[in-house]
Amino acid sequence: MSLDGAEIIVNSSGSHHELRKLKRRVDLITEATLKCGGVYLYANQKGCDGDRLYYDGAAMILANGVVLAMSSQFSIADVDVQVATVDLGAVRAFRAARTSRSMQAARATPYPRAKAECALAVELGDFDNSVRPTDPIAVRYNTPSEEINLGPACWLWDYLRRSGQGGFFLPLSGGLDSCSTALIVHSMCRQVTEACLRGDEQVLKDVRRCVGAGADYVPESAQELAGHLFYTCYMGTENSSTETQERARHLAQTIGSYHVDLRMDSVVAAIVALFVLVTSRTPQYEVRGGSSFENLALQNIQARLRMLLSYLFAALLPWARGRQKSLLVLSSANVDEALRGYFTKYDCSSADLNPIGSISKHDLRKYVAFARDAMELPVLDEFLNAMPSAELVPHSESYTQSDEVEMGMSYAELSEFGRLRKVDGCGPYSMVMHLLHIWGDQLTPREIAQKVRRFFFFYAINRHKMTTITPAYHAETYSPDDNRFDMRPFLWTWQFQAIDALIERIESAQDQ
Repeated sequence: MSLDGAEIIVNSSGSHHELRKLKRRVDLITEATLKCGGVYLYANQKGCDGDRLYYDGAAMILANGVVLAMSSQFSIADVDVQVATVDLGAVRAFRAARTSRSMQAARATPYPRAKAECALAVELGDFDNSVRPTDPIAVRYNTPSEEINLGPACWLWDYLRRSGQGGFFLPLSGGLDSCSTALIVHSMCRQVTEACLRGDEQVLKDVRRCVGAGADYVPESAQELAGHLFYTCYMGTENSSTETQERARHLAQTIGSYHVDLRMDSVVAAIVALFVLVTSRTPQYEVRGGSSFENLALQNIQARLRMLLSYLFAALLPWARGRQKSLLVLSSANVDEALRGYFTKYDCSSADLNPIGSISKHDLRKYVAFARDAMELPVLDEFLNAMPSAELVPHSESYTQSDEVEMGMSYAELSEFGRLRKVDGCGPYSMVMHLLHIWGDQLTPREIAQKVRRFFFFYAINRHKMTTITPAYHAETYSPDDNRFDMRPFLWTWQFQAIDALIERIESAQDQ
């Protein structure tokens, strides 16, 4: 179209958000206008699509390879308008200076034209020399932590106001993942409060409807708004530590959520008692002499009861406070645990929405550190320094349940496996070949092969969990949701045999 003389290109886009994607988007448009010349008007959708995607706006005006105007990437406003003054004469001069382009334009196939009785440029008699072209701007890109802080928060707000529900309910465990989800809701409350204090009528209308307040209600702070919209609950058992309980309580106090602290041992005991009554057999934890089957079943009872209690409290907590609204339940399962299958099916990972479901543990840890400084929340140091633990089995001085020990791999390794599998398209054999060069100075070839086999083994046997996973905010190209689209096989025989043969050759060569 530019070769046929089109000077202004308009793109009404529907590009959804992914971490680190905006720069690719800007680079593509910049390169196109730098190559072809012309003015490029880029308009993008904004808001939640009712599912996993969030359209992040960032409308732009570019000319001849430079950005003249750009709206904010994330905003809870429905519409952002950008304006710039461009010189069409500069477009023509830019194109005329490129001989190769002129030669291609001379041979270009013409497009159909529709004439309009209007002019974009002023007539000579109306000339105003005070009008000058807009100067280029330097584009500022959000860091991944800033994107995690803003994108899912806008997604949650758009989902909440469209659903007509009264807020969110989050099982707050005292761990890093549920802490991240709570911080995202806190970010949502901050953005909504700022918009209300600016006098945004649409946001005020939505807030009053969700809160159930009168026409004069204006939230004074994010904490005040969270007291109406955000409910958290620590669901402890005899296996829970006072450290996680206190971390959850401190965070809830800091961000202003309506917090409930409960012990559910009596409910767990009732379920176990029913099994004992029916079978006359009493299951025991492995640390107390039970089998691995008993150990897993006793852990899953606690995990699944938390889902049941979450929906009970989400339905009735607002009622208990005199409100005629129910809540949306939030999940806090990250993408790495989902790919590994390191969670209980129908536990707290099962909810209505999951803001962090396609974000890696590595990025979440960076996000919490960012939030600690950017939002001045020193309580987050407690979460960053804590060891990840499910706290589903009895602990003692000699044994404490650890996520990374149980998984047989660190979260950093798990993130690497996930990216190599999806983004780089690696299977077991090609992943081993790649990691031999990356991790060869830290691990032996056999250790690398064992970790890769372990990842793919659990990835394969836990695919059934992905069919019921909670809808998660789409933030990464490697996502647990890809089971719907990734048709590659996940049951391997010959690749594992090839890995074994490869390791034997490498070890034989090393012995010689």
